[in-house]
Amino acid sequence: MLVAFLFASFALCLILGAPVGIALGVASAVYLVGADIDLSVVAQYSYAGMDSFVLLCIPGFVLAGNLMNGGGITDQIVRFGNALVGHIRGGLGLANVTGSMIFAGISGTAVAETASIGAVMIPAMRRSGYDAPFAAAVTAAASTVGPIIPPSVPMIIVGTLSGLSVGKMFLAGAVPGLLLGFAMMITVYILSRRRNYPKGEWAGFGEILRSSRGAFWALLMTAVILYGIVGGLFTPTEASIVAALYAFVIGLFVYKGFRLRQLPGLLLESAIGSGALILLVGLANVFGWILTSEQIPQAIAAAMLSLTTNKYVIILLVNILLLIVGTFMETIAALIILFPPLLAVAVQVGIDPIHFAIIVVLNLMIGLTTPPVGVCLFVAANIAKVSLGQVSKAIVPFLICNILVLLMVSYIPGLSLWLPAFLLP
Repeated sequence: MLVAFLFASFALCLILGAPVGIALGVASAVYLVGADIDLSVVAQYSYAGMDSFVLLCIPGFVLAGNLMNGGGITDQIVRFGNALVGHIRGGLGLANVTGSMIFAGISGTAVAETASIGAVMIPAMRRSGYDAPFAAAVTAAASTVGPIIPPSVPMIIVGTLSGLSVGKMFLAGAVPGLLLGFAMMITVYILSRRRNYPKGEWAGFGEILRSSRGAFWALLMTAVILYGIVGGLFTPTEASIVAALYAFVIGLFVYKGFRLRQLPGLLLESAIGSGALILLVGLANVFGWILTSEQIPQAIAAAMLSLTTNKYVIILLVNILLLIVGTFMETIAALIILFPPLLAVAVQVGIDPIHFAIIVVLNLMIGLTTPPVGVCLFVAANIAKVSLGQVSKAIVPFLICNILVLLMVSYIPGLSLWLPAFLLP
């Protein structure tokens, strides 16, 4: 009965529009009061969830992303993407996806990528003759690449929960992330030809070279992070601080996109964003503890294993479950609640833990663009000034494309595992 109240309270808060973190906290408090458990448990388990060295990555990478974006990196990335593919049919749509793939090495979060790239690309695409829902759909879909190509905030959370190597997960996400980006570029091209969307003029190799100088520093940032982790120069947490210092120097002295007087505002914005994420982690840990005490994860695992022990069928069931969960639950909350029990099932049937982590993160990223509650859809629709229903209809071809990539990544482990096996044997 108390478990029913737990889930009912959580669902009611979401329906009323409360943030996911607040919904988790309220639902947990309702359960604890009903079970006559001291509410000090909330503080204890929230702190336990947040007290992790790996979680210190989040403020560092969030600050690095804000500094690079504030420094003018978004415009440079869009210019480079447009120089490369702008002359092809649907060129601005292709540049949108290309820009997201490059920006993925900076932000680590899909929502930040939607807002940053979308603020530049959606108005530009509309002015050039693209349908507003299509422009919003491309932006939202492309943003899912962000947390797959390293660095990735969801992978940091997975490492915190499971003890899996964050460095190996970063490497494991590189090939699936690139595959996802190229698949979406093919989708954009096909739709653009069918709808006769415009194409730009060939900018010439000179413009490609000039624009590449601006995008070079963004690409170098990703290389520095990966080389430092793979080469053993620093931990992922230390890498986030290096990334923030790098972004500060590049933004201030190379791009010259912000002044020192703007730094307090960028620091405050990063602190608020990081604080919200870490608070969500803490409250989700309380919710997860309640589920564990009620043996809900064990029941889920037992139910799945009672249906089958075939790892290929288990992968299919996990994909279906997470695609559904991703439509209404925030990524970090879903990871904290569901990843540990699902990982136990995966290991039991012989699925590599790193491979499984990539499957889970990719599933939940697709959920960010899945109606009715995909967060990236809301952000893109707001920028494009169109209804959520219009964007939801336009996103369908990209959802199909992304799910096909998900199935490839799920059933071809080598796509995820060959790079970490090669670089970190």
